[in-house]
Amino acid sequence: MTLSGAMPGPCLLCGERRGIRLADGWRCGVCSWRCGDIPDPELSRPRVDVVYYIRFADRVKIGTSNNPRQRLSTLWHDEVLAFENGGRTLERLRHEQFADLREGGEWFTAAPRLLEHAARLADGGDPWHSYAHWVSAALA
Repeated sequence: MTLSGAMPGPCLLCGERRGIRLADGWRCGVCSWRCGDIPDPELSRPRVDVVYYIRFADRVKIGTSNNPRQRLSTLWHDEVLAFENGGRTLERLRHEQFADLREGGEWFTAAPRLLEHAARLADGGDPWHSYAHWVSAALA
């Protein structure tokens, strides 16, 4: 039996309150962490590298971080467009893919094909949910 709705409490990993009730109990609707499981505080958080796409006005920055919340808090941006699971190698590939749009550094013109690429990555969802899911999978 599967049931969707409010969990008994927020997910201890990502804070989400919506979940799915499965045979083994409630699972977070965002990161799939099992409700009630406590991340081991003695273990360091797993490293999950992401390539991020942020928009500021008519430009898009393609960068990478293993701590996107901290990194993006230091950057001016209007919107987080997408995250892609990967590190510097993938970032370099994306910089090459969109090299003709480069304005300087890691900033690119927000051309339709770049925005469409980011939209495909986000697949209509919240990029932070993707990140939470990757962290959950790395902890599992």
